[in-house]
Amino acid sequence: MRKDVRILLVGEPKVGKTSLIMSLVSEEFPDEVPLRAEEITIPADVTPERVPTHIVDYSEAEQSDEQLYQEISKANVICIVYSVNNKKSIEKVTSHWIPLINDRTDKDSRVPLILVGNKSDLVEHSSMETILPIMNQYSEIETCVECSAKNLKNISELFYYAQKAVLHPTGPLYCPEEKEMKPSCIKALTRIFKISDLDNDGILNDNELNFFQRTCFNMPLAPQALEDVKNVVRRNMTDGVKGNGLTLKGFLFLHTLFIQRGRHETTWTVLRRFGYDDDLELTQEYLFPLLKIPPECTTELNHNAYLFLQSVFDKHDKDRDCALSPDELKDLFKVFPYMPWGPDVNTTVCTNEQGWITYQGYLSQWTLTTYLDMQRCLEYLGYLGYSIIHEQESQAAAITVTRNKRIDLQKKQTQRNVFRCNVLGARGSGKSGFLQAFLGRNLAKQKRIRDDHKSYYAISTTYVYGQEKYLLLHEVLPDFEFLSETDLACDIVCLVYDISNPHSFEYCAKAYKSEVTDVAVGVVMLVSDPHPCPFPLQKYFIDSKTPCMFIAAKSDLHEVRQQYGLSPLDFCRRHKLHPPQLFTCNTADAPSKDLYNKLTTMAMYPLGLWVDELSAYLSTDEESSLIHQVHAVSFVEDTVYMESSVNHLGPSHMTQADLKNSTFWLRASVGATVFAVLGFAMYKALLKQR
Repeated sequence: MRKDVRILLVGEPKVGKTSLIMSLVSEEFPDEVPLRAEEITIPADVTPERVPTHIVDYSEAEQSDEQLYQEISKANVICIVYSVNNKKSIEKVTSHWIPLINDRTDKDSRVPLILVGNKSDLVEHSSMETILPIMNQYSEIETCVECSAKNLKNISELFYYAQKAVLHPTGPLYCPEEKEMKPSCIKALTRIFKISDLDNDGILNDNELNFFQRTCFNMPLAPQALEDVKNVVRRNMTDGVKGNGLTLKGFLFLHTLFIQRGRHETTWTVLRRFGYDDDLELTQEYLFPLLKIPPECTTELNHNAYLFLQSVFDKHDKDRDCALSPDELKDLFKVFPYMPWGPDVNTTVCTNEQGWITYQGYLSQWTLTTYLDMQRCLEYLGYLGYSIIHEQESQAAAITVTRNKRIDLQKKQTQRNVFRCNVLGARGSGKSGFLQAFLGRNLAKQKRIRDDHKSYYAISTTYVYGQEKYLLLHEVLPDFEFLSETDLACDIVCLVYDISNPHSFEYCAKAYKSEVTDVAVGVVMLVSDPHPCPFPLQKYFIDSKTPCMFIAAKSDLHEVRQQYGLSPLDFCRRHKLHPPQLFTCNTADAPSKDLYNKLTTMAMYPLGLWVDELSAYLSTDEESSLIHQVHAVSFVEDTVYMESSVNHLGPSHMTQADLKNSTFWLRASVGATVFAVLGFAMYKALLKQR
């Protein structure tokens, strides 16, 4: 809605333009009337629509044509004043003023016109018979008001209608020639109907009508009033009411009736409550509410948002199969101006055997959108009417901004539910297979995916000690010329190599070693390599605080020796990483999710796993024995290790060597302390005996 209204009065000399303004302001007819009244501003608190209103007079004697043209261009509504007892002034309305105004305004955004018949106190008859044909000829004429500046008849009404013509214009809603609503208005009201139809049965029952009434007008309808509304529809159309509920046709008929009876403000109140502007487009303020995201923070949907999305899914899953068929998905997105999800979504999230997006996949895609493009998520929630259904100020209330990752590291715990894993590897190493296996697709199913439907993302749920978390896999292409820091920001890195390709591991090794952080001075430095990688891998900087895992893909094939200075296992030992994890998607059933659960766990605890977490991953007898030894050590050891990791930004991967060194020195220090205390006690005892 506009923040103010500018009204311009034009017309032939001596028709009473200035008198109308002065009578409005002083509430009495002036004894002396100047050639032109000064511009006045009526405060918002004394206008019916609570909007400041500027009233501008025009005088042919005092103003030039150029000044008139400037005022026409600035006006929101123009009142063409004529004298009801002067036929020449009426003729000038069509012969001079309307053509002049139309020539000076854009055809697609014509300024609304109000015809004002002044001096009605001087005649006994009405001029409406003469004016009605003019109103029918020019659609930009909103209404005609007959008034008298002398006896103050209809003065307030005149300026109210002028204000109303700006704030609640007829033009965008209704076509007088066709006597029906315009397509853009029908489209907007249809979206409003679908949002208000909470059970998606095609009718608004009494509860839904009352919710709609409270949402738009802050008060419910009494039961009798509801019946009266439905009876009006029944009397005028056969299919406007069905099963004692209002159909879409009935809903549209009611608004047509409001407009035809001059109650535009009713329809505009509804439209604006659902986010529409004067051009019947959803406003930027509605679609993109302000929400600041600090650095190193991510965005997630909160509990209320998931409940809302669940209700949207449920009301469109007509066959109750926990999946959305193409028709059901199309119906869900009818409130959108475009189809937001392309065919690649079906390879980004979980689907059923028919390829339809499941309930889990549906929520996963929303989680992905929120994480990667928060603005797009706000836009989508706006189309669905989140803020209206949940009675929130905006859909920003659906978003949780997570805590800074550095604070998570310091506190050794995280409140986040979505973790991102960047997947790197040479071409043909099995990255795409790794992503699709996460969604339960084995190699046979992956071969049926079309190339133009492939996605570089995969997201689904994993479980970390009984807690459901989302893991987002992002395949990083090896030949991208540029990747931003945002693209590379992640919680864990997977380096995938093909065990059957002797040159596959070299890419991963060089990607891992391409840049390191100088712990002493905290700067980034390149590591020289006598055998540079064919791709500019320095852009794939792996922060030393980010956990890394090597994936030995295609483990169902024959393993060959990798053409690199170190074997994959020795490389991982040297860099204090977990040994390469075997992986294959060439299975009869859906691939196991165990590896993805490990990735999520490592992402949740980036400073190194606690004792219980570590024991879940170590597999050898020696490592298992070591775990039991660590259990016997005091809690101080864990605290010292964690704090040193945070403060010195050293390698974040706890290995067997680290544990042995830590255990040895802690035991040595404890033993030395005990020995000193016992020695001192024995010394004191000997002194007493002497």
